[in-house]
Amino acid sequence: MFFLLPLFQVAELVIDNCRSNEGEIDGFDDGFKELEYLSMINVGLKSLAKLPNLHKLLKLELSDNSISGGLDLLTEKCPNLVYLNLSSNKIKDYSTVEPLKNLAHLKSLDLYNCDISNPNDYRESIFKLLPHITYLDGFDRDDQEAPESDEEEGEEDEDGAGAAEEYYDDEDEDEEEEEEEEEEEEHEQEPDGEVGLSYLLKEEIQDDEDDDDYVHEGEEEEADDQENSATKGQKRKREAEDDGEDDE
Repeated sequence: MFFLLPLFQVAELVIDNCRSNEGEIDGFDDGFKELEYLSMINVGLKSLAKLPNLHKLLKLELSDNSISGGLDLLTEKCPNLVYLNLSSNKIKDYSTVEPLKNLAHLKSLDLYNCDISNPNDYRESIFKLLPHITYLDGFDRDDQEAPESDEEEGEEDEDGAGAAEEYYDDEDEDEEEEEEEEEEEEHEQEPDGEVGLSYLLKEEIQDDEDDDDYVHEGEEEEADDQENSATKGQKRKREAEDDGEDDE
């Protein structure tokens, strides 16, 4: 016997391998109204009569039980089912699964290892009986395997992570480019990349050298002027002597 307390906010419930009371689960009642996933694998279930109303339930696992009929109850209790696993139960006739055509949202049905799956035309007959389902025992009409929802979600997460990483990489590259541009501007403004005290000292030394050059140039000009004056004086002296000789 297995007793469950109602938890109104529970969305997923797994009670696999628990012991049922004469094929029913005691305490599993209408309190679980928010359930979207229910798994009752190998619990000795024989009937769905006491299955509570689970109008939000999307996925129901009932494999490895002893269910032989009463599937019409699912239309009333779980009208929004998308996935139903009845593998390894005691379902023998097509008429037993025919009520499932009233589950308008049902896309995947598993009847593997039930007596109904033995005939060679089993798959063709089920797809004809339930034309709205896409997958039977994990494969579609063209024998293409159904994708696993967990893998699909993993791929989406990787794509999202890749896009985020690419976004942040682009952002880092933009920041690096901006920093490089700023450094180039600073380099252009600073002569020969010299900054601080060393640059100022060099500038001061250059100014002193320019002053020395100016002083030397002035001294050279003054010496030239004195030399020219002396030359002119000697020339006048010779001219005066020549004039005296002429007078005599």
